[in-house]
Amino acid sequence: MGEQRQRVRVGSDALQDLVETLAARLRRAVVVDDPLVRLVCSSQHFGDEDAVRIRSLLQGRAPDDAIRHVLDQGVTRWPGPGFIAGRDDLGLRTRYCAPLRERGHLVGLLMVVAPDGTLTEEETTAIGQALPAITAQMYADQLAATAQEAALQECLLDLLDPHPAVRASARQRVLNGGLLPDTAHAVVSVVQLAPAAEPPGQTEVALRGGLEQYGRTRSATAISAVTPEGAILLELHPRPVGERDLAEHSAALLKTLTTYVDPAAAPVVGTGGVQQGLAAAWISHGQALTAARAARRVPRLDGVGVWDALGEYAVLMQVPDEALGAPLLPRPLRDLLESPVGRRLEDTLRCFLEHAGSVPRTAQALGVHRTSLYYRLRQIQEITGVDLDDGGDRLTLHLGLRIRDLVVLDASTE
Repeated sequence: MGEQRQRVRVGSDALQDLVETLAARLRRAVVVDDPLVRLVCSSQHFGDEDAVRIRSLLQGRAPDDAIRHVLDQGVTRWPGPGFIAGRDDLGLRTRYCAPLRERGHLVGLLMVVAPDGTLTEEETTAIGQALPAITAQMYADQLAATAQEAALQECLLDLLDPHPAVRASARQRVLNGGLLPDTAHAVVSVVQLAPAAEPPGQTEVALRGGLEQYGRTRSATAISAVTPEGAILLELHPRPVGERDLAEHSAALLKTLTTYVDPAAAPVVGTGGVQQGLAAAWISHGQALTAARAARRVPRLDGVGVWDALGEYAVLMQVPDEALGAPLLPRPLRDLLESPVGRRLEDTLRCFLEHAGSVPRTAQALGVHRTSLYYRLRQIQEITGVDLDDGGDRLTLHLGLRIRDLVVLDASTE
């Protein structure tokens, strides 16, 4: 295939010219990516293109599996250049990768296609000579973008501030500046991370990348902010958004983040309820924080908490961490758990309560005869001293089992 000239202008013209100059000297395709392996600019190619490169040129980004493969090589922590082995199943040829660092911070990755996994000494020297100027230009471009981003983040954090005066001032700034429309439906999501091995700066870049990529799939107007605890996303919808839609959006956000964020960070997403306009977005933010806490503590939520779907967990998550322990369990339930047959009877009780006290449905779910179920229920009543026909007693035990789930999780992580 003859020489092709096709390039993407995502970075500045100055950066593009530096990349083109290096590519012409090497007679190899050269790409500059950001730290999340998202395309910033690309040179012409020399018959060395692969499926990943073509996809990046056409769509502005590589496939998720290719990005994850590159990140899994630990390139963001490499002290110097090295080769990333190709993957035929991904359509990825071997690349020579040079981390671009300015003042100790990773600002990007320079990639040179090297299908046979080797470069001559003259080629590595040429790359080394070009790196300082490319790195400096990347850093300058990022500084310019960061200044604009900081202003938006400040507005978002002020919109969600606990003090009404701060929120009112921020709302006025946003509307006067035309930054956001004051649509009727505001929803806030938060992303929370566990401590991870990656440096904080790299984690912040990963979060921004995930939020940006998620935003490309959405029609809602949105702004986001990366905080020391994770990230905040405010979306404004022109039409009402239902619980199912919120759950799907939250799951999609988590899935997108897992492409970029270190798996050790174990991200969770919490999404608040829909509120009326910017003035009430802070309410959705508080709900999102509660939902994220539930997502971290309740395994069945699979890392995604949606306020409108939390049910009783919306109440339980108001209990402070220091109080959310074994002493909070109702005495009857503790008596049951401490009995010799506690585990078997706990499962029976849970199933009975989940099926609204229906003996036929409980027996079917457990796969036991009704006579056996009645025997177990009598045992539960004898040990706990409660009346399973009493709605109040059933509520106490049901809430106790919900608390039990949270307490068991705490104990398993100590």
